Amino acid sequence: MKTLCSLVCAVSVMMSGTAFAAPTLDQAVHSSTRDARFVARDPIRHPLEELQFFGLRPDANVIEIWPGGGYWTQILGPYLNEKGTYTLAFGLEDKSGSAFGKMLDTHPELKGMFRTTKFDGQHLNFAPPDSADFVLTFRNLHNWMEAGNAPEMLAAIHRVLKSGGIFGVEDHRGQTTAPQDPRAEDGYVRQSYAVSLIEKAGFKLVGSSEINANPRDTANWPKGVWTLPPTFALGDKDRAKYAAIGEGDNFVLKFKKIDR
Repeated sequence: MKTLCSLVCAVSVMMSGTAFAAPTLDQAVHSSTRDARFVARDPIRHPLEELQFFGLRPDANVIEIWPGGGYWTQILGPYLNEKGTYTLAFGLEDKSGSAFGKMLDTHPELKGMFRTTKFDGQHLNFAPPDSADFVLTFRNLHNWMEAGNAPEMLAAIHRVLKSGGIFGVEDHRGQTTAPQDPRAEDGYVRQSYAVSLIEKAGFKLVGSSEINANPRDTANWPKGVWTLPPTFALGDKDRAKYAAIGEGDNFVLKFKKIDR
């Protein structure tokens, strides 16, 4: 079954009839056009450092799996627009599509800076084989585990990456003293579990970063990681306490595709 794809050719941003050069990664991150609500999270999410850690380059073919509300799109779209290719792969199980749509309504200039593809848990052909230099996903591995199709998702990512291509993963880090829930229903994934799961799919861990670590997160909250900001799943109950803890403790892992 073919995926449902909507392709939009990348074009140069034009202002007053003048084509402006694509921004550097630093300029893309610090652009004044990014939403203030996203910029406010930069000290926690460290987008510049994370993308540099993955080794991103402006001429790369990049696929982002489940782009959420568009935090990374506002950076990667302009950065990759001139020389690279940027594809957003929306899973039908991803419930954040409406948030992405609202973001795009306020940033119509981004519409020419990416391609889109949609897929479901049974049909994961979101890009041609051996076509991507980078596949990136941010805080989604636990969702695939909950859906029960993490091995299939990882196999599909392996298939679309070029030989030696990079798979960049960020997710909420679980306790090392507690057994891993295979469904990750609290949103947490033990780092060692994530590494083992991904390496079984044909990848090799080539780097890890602590830029998004938060030692205040003990990963044992009443509503899982969503107890913490920015979700605050308990509403106003103990809100100041959870605000002081901050966002979840997150691992950042870099894998390379190994040919089988």
